[in-house]
Amino acid sequence: MAAPQLRSSRLLLRHWHADDREPFASMNADSQVMEYEPPTLSADQSDLLAEAFQLGLEERDYGFWAVQIRDDARCDKASFIGFVGLSVPIWEAPFTPCMEIGWRLSRPYWGFGYAKEAATQILEYAFNVLRVDEVLSFTSLSNSRSMAVMQRLGMTRNENEDFNHPNLDSNDSLCRHALFRMSDQLWVNEKRKFEAR
Repeated sequence: MAAPQLRSSRLLLRHWHADDREPFASMNADSQVMEYEPPTLSADQSDLLAEAFQLGLEERDYGFWAVQIRDDARCDKASFIGFVGLSVPIWEAPFTPCMEIGWRLSRPYWGFGYAKEAATQILEYAFNVLRVDEVLSFTSLSNSRSMAVMQRLGMTRNENEDFNHPNLDSNDSLCRHALFRMSDQLWVNEKRKFEAR
């Protein structure tokens, strides 16, 4: 079953188009965007990643969706602003196996609430359609911007669960990660709080 298209008030979360490759490669070559996920990618590496993401959406009912601003329906270079989605880490940690939510947006689109808006649609889909019990997210302790998105989503962190990423050298400044959790019940409570405002 292929993953469906998802919509929010401002965004379209969709399958990948050939026209996404150039802006995706530019994003993945941006040292600021990739600061916490080095190294930057070549155009060929970026294209392969886009292909893998699209194949994942075709083969499963979840994956990494391309994110487009809904006002721009032309599907040209200006349409693609990044990606958001779900994955299952293939490395071992005290909290695996798990479902992880992640995102990456092009720098011109930072600061507009797009990451939270897109991630909200993914969490809604994860809990209401996929019926998962919990979604996790994690990032380097130095990635305050991404951690702020996790907090704005209502995800919770127990600092005792911070961990060294098994794919990074312990001497790497990015090795230590914060772990955030969102349970299905916490999501229901967060939605109630939002709707009561």
